[in-house]
Amino acid sequence: MTESSQSPRGDVRGARVLVVEDEPSIADVLSIALRFHGFDVSTAATVRQARHLAEHVRPDAVLLDVMLPDGDGRELGRELRSALPEAGIVFVTARDAPAEVVGALGFGDDYITKPFHIDEVVARITAVLRRTRPADVLPRRAPLRHGDLELDETTYTVRRGARSAQLTPTEYALLRFLVRNAGQIVPKEDLLRHVWQYQHPAESTVVETYISYLRRKLGTLGPPLITTRRGVGYGLT
Repeated sequence: MTESSQSPRGDVRGARVLVVEDEPSIADVLSIALRFHGFDVSTAATVRQARHLAEHVRPDAVLLDVMLPDGDGRELGRELRSALPEAGIVFVTARDAPAEVVGALGFGDDYITKPFHIDEVVARITAVLRRTRPADVLPRRAPLRHGDLELDETTYTVRRGARSAQLTPTEYALLRFLVRNAGQIVPKEDLLRHVWQYQHPAESTVVETYISYLRRKLGTLGPPLITTRRGVGYGLT
């Protein structure tokens, strides 16, 4: 698991997420990263702790490990669904054991397999919150457009023409910043500052890495879109 940096996700900031995970190192990574992305996070290591926190915190979403030291995460998920019918429930399971969760998806919303990237966790939690939170929490926002590219600012989805692209939150934030600055070359330092929240941009290959991700995903849907000014930055053609 690796932690990514913050991307603006205004419509889910402040949502309460309960992380139920008995492995301290995993719980720490999840809680730190989710807080960094604007969520209000509580953590529990056991079924008993999770029940107590769920009653007092009333989370909007629960990230729930299947294997817990004092009980079955699936059974806990069933209890939480009954007690908190509007909360989103995302199960976490070992890579080779997704079958354990399939039956539980009758009352859960999604599942993630270990090991995972934090971008995936943020994307899944965000998607579940958009499906489960009341509609009046998510005001409709005008889409961003550039040529055949359209970014839906309400659902955080991307389309080129009639086809959609599946982007991680960081990829989406990067593309959105480029669209908002279409027609100019955006310096790498500005991208680090505005997309990754680096207050003092330093040498890093993160921009190049994510630009390559975007080129690969968008390039399958149409002609090249991102241009490079070597030694300066990037822009949209």
